[in-house]
Amino acid sequence: MRLSHDWHLAYCTNIHRGETWPETLANLERHTLAVRERICPGQPYAIGLRLGADAARELSEPATLTAFQRWLERHSCYVFTINGFPYGRFHGTRVKEQVYAPDWTTPERLAYTKLLFDLLVKLVPAGGEGSVSTVPGSFKEFIRSEAQVEAMRANLWQCVEYVAGLSERSGRALHLGLEPEPLCFIETSEETVRFFQAMRADRPGDARLDRHLGVNYDACHLAVEFEEAGAALAKLQAHGVKLSKVHLSNALKVPVNDASRRALSAFHDDVYFHQVVARDPAGRLRRFRDLDLALAAGAPSPHAGEEWRIHYHVPLHCQPVAPFATTADHLVAALDWLAKLPGCCRHFEMETYTWDVLPAALKARSVVDQLVAEYEWTLARLAERGIEPATGHA
Repeated sequence: MRLSHDWHLAYCTNIHRGETWPETLANLERHTLAVRERICPGQPYAIGLRLGADAARELSEPATLTAFQRWLERHSCYVFTINGFPYGRFHGTRVKEQVYAPDWTTPERLAYTKLLFDLLVKLVPAGGEGSVSTVPGSFKEFIRSEAQVEAMRANLWQCVEYVAGLSERSGRALHLGLEPEPLCFIETSEETVRFFQAMRADRPGDARLDRHLGVNYDACHLAVEFEEAGAALAKLQAHGVKLSKVHLSNALKVPVNDASRRALSAFHDDVYFHQVVARDPAGRLRRFRDLDLALAAGAPSPHAGEEWRIHYHVPLHCQPVAPFATTADHLVAALDWLAKLPGCCRHFEMETYTWDVLPAALKARSVVDQLVAEYEWTLARLAERGIEPATGHA
């Protein structure tokens, strides 16, 4: 949906199972339209589309793409962003570190992302702005040589060139957003700045980089890193890093003791990565690859008063029972900063893809009810900052 300052808000359809285009379209018809009728009936409705490689190839068939364009027109919907992070299967099987593969060291990731932009340029309304979010280069454990890092930057430059050409020919402002994430090649605001400095050094003075490559700021991920939202966003802005999109998302946080460790076991699953960052009262951080490894690490902490933050996307409106809390304060602080500089980013996407694996106590409602509640929470927070739904065309 369109908001004040030409902001656009959607939920990411990666919450729904489905790897083929027919499955994706069925989810849009069953779930997305039902949410739309309760949130903004009669108004243009924005879709945050998730397309894996199989669905993207199927949608690229000319007849299939034309049928979807007509579907969007018929239902007064539009696409402004695509989640291009998960290349392959994303639900119902072990995903874990494979969500980062193929990474940006490979031609497969480049070809897939170019295909997503080929689709996006035909779905974004004329004269509009379109974004694709993607993996933050790679997973740190995958990178073993400087040659891989150089390949990563070279592939991203090829993508920048491609997106710049599409933008110029189509009159649509297109951009790719790297999504920093715990334990990935780019995981903090400082690592993000250093990476963009290296990209600029590869081709000094090439302005296409700053127009067509930026960051998808995921509030859950940066909160897990114990970053302060205003400071992180200001650092990116100060170093000229484009805000391509903002993921409105929450992480779990908990003070660590024997009782909370026992309670955390309900959040472990065999599908997704749940990286853990622990901070003691002195500010020292230690990182765990996954929640089960953190829980198996022995004593709660060598330091009293440690807090854990877990990469586990919980619903925005969620109010978990003590000892659990969420990082909603980080998200609210990000909205405070963004509302003061409304032109710095126009794409906002709610992302709570963990629906399938949430503990039962956190999903005592249908997925449509859950998504409606996320919209209501988000729209209320935005209204508090003077951001309201707009009316009229997308």
